[in-house]
Amino acid sequence: MAKPWATFGVDLHLDRSGPGLRRGLTDALREAVRGGRLAPGTRLPSSRSLAADLGVARNTVAEVYADLVAEGWLAARQGSGTRVADRTPATPDQHPAPHRREPARPAYDLIPGTPELASFPRAQWLRAARRALTAAPDRALGYGDPRGRPELRTALAGYLSRARGVHADPDRIVVCAGFLGGLGVLADLLRHRGTRSAAVESYGLPHHRGLLARAGLATPPLPFDDRGTRPPDDDPATAQAVLLTPSHQFPMGLPLLPERRTALIDRARRTGGLILEDDYDGEFRYDRQPVGALQGLDPDRVVYLGTASKSLAPGLRLGWLVLPPPLVEDAMDGMAGRTPGVLDQLTLAEFLASGDYDRHVRAARLRYRRRRDALVAALAERAPEVRVTGIAAGLHAVLQLPPGTEQQAVRAAAWHGLAVHGLSTFRHPDAAVAPLDALVVGYGTPPDHAWAGALDALCRALP
Repeated sequence: MAKPWATFGVDLHLDRSGPGLRRGLTDALREAVRGGRLAPGTRLPSSRSLAADLGVARNTVAEVYADLVAEGWLAARQGSGTRVADRTPATPDQHPAPHRREPARPAYDLIPGTPELASFPRAQWLRAARRALTAAPDRALGYGDPRGRPELRTALAGYLSRARGVHADPDRIVVCAGFLGGLGVLADLLRHRGTRSAAVESYGLPHHRGLLARAGLATPPLPFDDRGTRPPDDDPATAQAVLLTPSHQFPMGLPLLPERRTALIDRARRTGGLILEDDYDGEFRYDRQPVGALQGLDPDRVVYLGTASKSLAPGLRLGWLVLPPPLVEDAMDGMAGRTPGVLDQLTLAEFLASGDYDRHVRAARLRYRRRRDALVAALAERAPEVRVTGIAAGLHAVLQLPPGTEQQAVRAAAWHGLAVHGLSTFRHPDAAVAPLDALVVGYGTPPDHAWAGALDALCRALP
């Protein structure tokens, strides 16, 4: 008859009346493991100790241990004794779970939107941090102005005016935790002002639409044609606010045409609406002069959103809003918990003032242009039927494919070790545009030494 037999803190239901003591002890230990009373990794007593506790021969225990090791219930290693195995094997009444292989990490990341992180200017940033911290007054480490440190707002005002044509008085700048932090502030501000909808582009980032929707705003798509984004009609109910990327439409890569810029500004003036300008990669233009910020046409109707995520690194979480004066106070009310750390603000201010930022951007622009040119040349040679567009600026290109082949190309890219998005990922579900098969290929992330391999894999993946 089986009865509980307490030993090393576990009740073994040992049946001494069965076909044999060895068999009974084997079944008892197996059941203790199966039932969880002996957890994986538990160290069992030595065969001598357990034999003494149970009043059986040591050889019996040693043989039982050996049997259970052979079955996979126990594991024995020289010098560490006998332990319960980490994985319990299947038994006749248990079917093993199918083996699930973890997805392999792609060899090359071509997802758009991330710069080459290996080229972050660590030494220059560290020097700027030391200088900034040394010069910072004690009060800089306090709670401070919710708009951000005045040193950074002053440096940004000078840089944005010079490099992007932005009307940026320091008092109109609010420093925020990256682009999404700034967009979140604006979404709340719009909702509190009674805005019910913010139109977005027919192609764009889904999580931008999602953030606006979570704030209670409808996100109708803006019209789009082969020349890019078109302004909405004059009905304020159509869109009381508009979010767009006028310098380099993401992901299609087209700048907003001059006549459409003017029409959009005129429409905002007539309806009292606001334009939210996402200038995500305005510094990286290659073939001609940069397209100036839309905000320069009417600083009272355009909110400018900038970020260091593409020029430096997204992990810094440094962004900024340039606001019409009437909105500054309202924006400050929503900044609680959304302001970056003061040391990073001071460091960026010093980085801008020293000229290190300009030098870094110039070097990055040359590096990305070389990669873009290598991409265009490789496709012209090995996939001439693929049309490459959107390459005048930024860190990505659009590769237009034969109709019906986008998903095939995405799967083939994954097979060749590439992480890449199809254009359909970015299409607004309500957009009145004909589906276009294409890949959106980022050329910022792979380091220089890996770019040739990434291009080879991409060309082999294309239909």
